[in-house]
Amino acid sequence: MNIYIVGPMGSGKSTVGKIVARSLFLDFLDSDEEIEKTTGASIDWIFDLEGEEGFRKRETAELEKIVQLNSHVVATGGGIILSDHNRNLLSARGVVIYLETPIKTQVERTSKDKDRPLLKDGDPKLILTKLNTEREHLYKEVSDYAIQTSDKSSQEVADQIINIIKNK
Repeated sequence: MNIYIVGPMGSGKSTVGKIVARSLFLDFLDSDEEIEKTTGASIDWIFDLEGEEGFRKRETAELEKIVQLNSHVVATGGGIILSDHNRNLLSARGVVIYLETPIKTQVERTSKDKDRPLLKDGDPKLILTKLNTEREHLYKEVSDYAIQTSDKSSQEVADQIINIIKNK
């Protein structure tokens, strides 16, 4: 079984995923890092060269490989849930955990990161709010469990996921 962690930018998917993987003795993958390894290019560069549509095609291709693996915790990119195909893959191949994160927290966590293509051209708070409006229902649709991350440390969020998995 795989554990897929979905949620918006800045929700802590990678940080929490690494803690969960270590605690449950599973392998960890970050879908964006896997895309970078496969292409030899940064996500930012892929967006610049191919646009979001080109990146989403690469994201789906990488997810199709990832879901063939077993015993992994996978931190997904924030937009992976935009595709029906991707949501079906996630749902069919493991447990999906949605990290619900307030916009304020997302803004704080992404403010120093210059490698977020969707936040390059405009006010991050407005962009993150718009993305949340477009995506929140998709995160909820695909997830088996949702965890509120506000006022919780990464370890506390990871502990909740570990409890869910152990009691499943």
